[in-house]
Amino acid sequence: MTTAPSLSVLLVSTFTIAVVHALAPDHWLPFVSLAKARGWSKTRLAWITFLCGLGHVGSSIAIGSVGLLLGFKLTSLSNMESGRAEVAGLLLIGFGLAYSVWGLKRMRDHHHHVDADRATTFWALFVVFLLGPCEPLIPLMFVGAAQGWSAVLLTSALFAVVTLFMMVGQTLLGFIGLSFIRFKKVEHFGHIAAGLIIALTGGMVMFLGI
Repeated sequence: MTTAPSLSVLLVSTFTIAVVHALAPDHWLPFVSLAKARGWSKTRLAWITFLCGLGHVGSSIAIGSVGLLLGFKLTSLSNMESGRAEVAGLLLIGFGLAYSVWGLKRMRDHHHHVDADRATTFWALFVVFLLGPCEPLIPLMFVGAAQGWSAVLLTSALFAVVTLFMMVGQTLLGFIGLSFIRFKKVEHFGHIAAGLIIALTGGMVMFLGI
């Protein structure tokens, strides 16, 4: 007969898994690419990353909580999260390719006014991350449920805080690192390159399981 792990062991495991999960390139590279191409400030970049991360983690917490309340089996929710991961991967690829096409058109038309596209870019990115699951979180929530809802709450909160901190931190570090690199010819194709990087990131996550 197996016993549930102690709360301390569960929280340490949650912290470790959240850190490893957030290291995946899709949690920071798309933001760095867009920030560089669109000339975002560090403050704007941090807020956009935070809000997308909130949707990313919040959607899995909501699904896991509803599943626990309704008595769903873990396997059912895991299959749902896997399906969401495939959809999110395809959306990330599609968003990246569409952004590259937009960048190419903008470059050919010599169009320099991008204010009208800011909201569209944010909401498209937000939807991608809203649909992108935190696949390790729901199993951790189910393990915590053996010790009651307080353990579920602590596990979810810790996973969310660590993931958001990692996403924002890595994004800012990547952005600052790129600010020291000057490639004028590459910057001319900034929007196209950003879109291709985002699409490549989606492909790496989807097909290589990174």
